[in-house]
Amino acid sequence: MAKPIAVLLGDDPFRHLHNWGPASAQPLTPTTLKQRGQSPQHHIMTISVVIPTLNEEAILTKTLTHTLALGFDEIVMVDGGSVDNTVTLGKTLFTNSSGTRLITAPRGRARQMNEGAKICRGEGLLFLHADTLLPVNAKQLISNALADLSIAGGRFDVQFDSSSPWAGVISTLMNLRSRWTGIATGDQAIFVRRRVFEQLGGFSDIPLMEDIEFSRRLKRAGRLAVLRQPVITSFRRWERQGPLRTIGLMWTLRLLYWLGVSPQWLSQFYAAIR
Repeated sequence: MAKPIAVLLGDDPFRHLHNWGPASAQPLTPTTLKQRGQSPQHHIMTISVVIPTLNEEAILTKTLTHTLALGFDEIVMVDGGSVDNTVTLGKTLFTNSSGTRLITAPRGRARQMNEGAKICRGEGLLFLHADTLLPVNAKQLISNALADLSIAGGRFDVQFDSSSPWAGVISTLMNLRSRWTGIATGDQAIFVRRRVFEQLGGFSDIPLMEDIEFSRRLKRAGRLAVLRQPVITSFRRWERQGPLRTIGLMWTLRLLYWLGVSPQWLSQFYAAIR
C-alpha cells in the first residue's frame, strides 16, 4: 500500500505542547500533565478533524471555510486521488491557516480516514464528510461529551440542506434509527477518543459500511454520546437519484450487509448513488 504524502500547511499549534516522533506520538492528557507538575483542571482537550475527499471541488470551499472558523486544534484533509481541483482548493484554503495538513492516501474512505488519524495529534478525533457542516459550537460540544471518561465517542444528529419534505422525513428516521440501534453513519460526524480509536484498530479496510462496522465496535468500547445539535449535510445524492429509489437501495444494501454479504460485493451498487 502506498504511503501517504504529507504537506504541512500553516503553523503547528501543538509545537509548545508535544515532542512528536513519527511512531511515538502521545496526546497530552490529564495524566501526562500531572506528571509534568501541571494541573489537569486547566487541561483543554485537543481535537483533530479528519476530512476524506475525492473529487469534491463543488462543495469543498464551503466546508473547509466553515470548519476552519470553528477553532479546532488541527484539520487534516486526506485526498484519495481527485482528478478535479479538490487538492488545489485544499492547499489554497489551508495556506496561512494554523494546524492544517493535506495528505494523499490510497482511495477508499476507510483507508483515507485511517491515514489521516495516524498523523493527528489531538486526543479526540472527528471524522467529517466533505459535504457536511458542523454546528458552530461543535468543538465545545465534543469536549463536553468526552469530559465524561465513560464516553468512548459519539455522533451528531443530522439535518439535510434542503427544504424538501423528504429531507425532513429521512433525517428524522436516520436520527431515530441511530438512537435505537446505537449505530452511527459517517453523515453524522462520528467522533472518538484517540486512544479508543487506536485500541479498536481504526476503521476496517472495507470499501463500504466502514462507518457502521466501526460503530458496532465502538459501542462495545464504552458509552456513546448522542448530540442532538445537528450537522448539516448535502441532500445531493437523494435529489440526484430520487428519494424513494435511494432509500430502497440503501436499505437493501444495509440489510444485505447485516445478513453477511461482503462489502466488496455491495460496493459496486453503492457507486450508483454516491
